[in-house]
Amino acid sequence: MNQIEWLENLSLEDVSVAGPKMAKLGDLRAAGVTVPAGFTVTSAAYIEAVSDTPVAARIDELLADVAAADQPEMGKLAAAAREMICATALSPSLIEAIGQAYQSLSLRFGADSLPTAVRSSATGEDAADASFAGQFDSYLGVTGHAEVVDAVLSCWASLFTERAVTYRAGKGIRHHDCPMAVGVLELIDARASGVAFSVHPVTGRSDRIVIEGSWGWGEAIVQGLVTPDRVEVGKSDGRILDYVVADKTVMSTFDSEGGRVFETDVPDELKGARALSDAEVLAISEAVVLIEDHFGHPVDVEWVAGPASEEESRITIVQARPETVHGADGAVTPPQWNPAGYAMKYAFGNKVK
Repeated sequence: MNQIEWLENLSLEDVSVAGPKMAKLGDLRAAGVTVPAGFTVTSAAYIEAVSDTPVAARIDELLADVAAADQPEMGKLAAAAREMICATALSPSLIEAIGQAYQSLSLRFGADSLPTAVRSSATGEDAADASFAGQFDSYLGVTGHAEVVDAVLSCWASLFTERAVTYRAGKGIRHHDCPMAVGVLELIDARASGVAFSVHPVTGRSDRIVIEGSWGWGEAIVQGLVTPDRVEVGKSDGRILDYVVADKTVMSTFDSEGGRVFETDVPDELKGARALSDAEVLAISEAVVLIEDHFGHPVDVEWVAGPASEEESRITIVQARPETVHGADGAVTPPQWNPAGYAMKYAFGNKVK
């Protein structure tokens, strides 16, 4: 199995290679959905660097009694496991392979060092009987070969967050059963971003799409720093049924010189302005319907709207996963609308570099 696989070569048959997050993006690309360009550091690279080494044996020994550990002890054990991963010395061949792939990706965009999103994609992440959503780390604004390598290690280490370790212990899942692949994707220049649901996440109605969006990247939404605009769209005709404009005071933006995403105040003229035009709402809705039809089940979709031209704004889908709030009978789980909670559970879950 290769250490590196390009997104355009991935399909749903490659979940064991690239994890569901990246395999689905490759599958959606083939279906005509606009997704970021990028590559995957495959599960084989993780297995070679971690699972098939003494590091895994030390982690196994460390976590042997994790099911019986009290919560403070659980946190200490998980932190120690992450430290072991981050201290792992990668082989020169893997470092070179990541560097060559990163250089090729950068050259596609005429850049020496392309800003990227480095995203965890554990191979068991979207299993039907287990949901790891929001448990693993991803990083925005990672720029440079060495920085990408460090972010890959950090994503591997997030396989051992306290929440992930506790969850696996409760489900009887071994960490060997879900080796971590990592996606390295172009960082879309986000004029606005958000999440969309192919069913109403509160009522469970399947005849409408719900879109949340705010200025910049989604990190400010995840941190609960901003309440996003909320749009309801008729699924059959794309008609905007309701657009609630929020008072958006904080946004996440990218510092090209520092190579990082950070939070800043929204300009006064944008605070009460719509984050999405009618055309962008329609484009997101059409993408959501296409993805739901393609996969054959309700979905949660993470989207990014690029800078608007005179003709249109580029809508890029950066993640799609099954919608899991409602059961088959449409039963409602959450008691109220919680945009930060939905974003954290279903979409962004990002960290900044």
